[in-house]
Amino acid sequence: MINHHWTEPQKPGRVCILGNRGFVAAAVAQALVERGVATQTIGANEINLAGPDAGLQLAGRLRREDVLVFVAARAPSKTIPLFMENLAMAKAVGEAIGQTAPAQVIYISSDAVYRDDLDLVREGDCAHPGSLHGAMHVAREALLQAVYKGLLCVLRPSLLYGATDPHNGYGPNRFMRQVAAGQTITLFGEGEERRDHVWIRDVAEVVYRVIAHRSWGVLNVATGHSFSFREVAEQVVALFEKPVAIQGTPRQNPVMHRHYDSTAGFKAFPDFHYTPLKDGLAQTCLQGMKKL
Repeated sequence: MINHHWTEPQKPGRVCILGNRGFVAAAVAQALVERGVATQTIGANEINLAGPDAGLQLAGRLRREDVLVFVAARAPSKTIPLFMENLAMAKAVGEAIGQTAPAQVIYISSDAVYRDDLDLVREGDCAHPGSLHGAMHVAREALLQAVYKGLLCVLRPSLLYGATDPHNGYGPNRFMRQVAAGQTITLFGEGEERRDHVWIRDVAEVVYRVIAHRSWGVLNVATGHSFSFREVAEQVVALFEKPVAIQGTPRQNPVMHRHYDSTAGFKAFPDFHYTPLKDGLAQTCLQGMKKL
């Protein structure tokens, strides 16, 4: 579902990343800097994207030859005020790129745009979110597509894990912190649900390749391999010297799995291979989870 403007990868000029302290933004910036790419991060301390003149401020920072990576968001967007704030941020970005027309725009969206009960996910599936968070990303995607007619690439990551995770959501990140603290891992039900977990470094690698090829279109960022939460918990526990218990709880909601058809990603970047879950978890354990 994505196409390459440059068949052979090329080193980009300057890349501007909206968001400087976020989980994904920091990983992308690190991957670019390691490759010697001129990188500018713009954080909320410099431009409040939800502010009334944010569009003008951002336009003043962008050049036509820039690649803009739009990561900034208030997440998870579970309330109407946060939903509206996130749309205000997208409005500012839309105004800025409408004035400056950068060379490429990359939007980091989410797999929350898909139906919650969609078992096998493909890029061509209709966006039909079941949450405000997913609806926010759908609205942002639509806004960018309406105002920017250049090379727009929308990336929709699955569940992300890594040492600097700030959310502590259910899954590898929370499990890692619980085991490090000697706490019991508590599962939803028996942890039967299967999900596709992506190491944060792999997300950054995909973003770099999208930039290097000036790619455009829509791409899910997923490994193509799903694991149950119990399997993930067991792998996490095995990484530590002192094991902890894994405890199920009475199920409150029906079991829903999510798998990905990753054909589009493999075709787009045949030289790239996602880090196996066991290896990504081991690297995360070595780095040590950020304390919240």
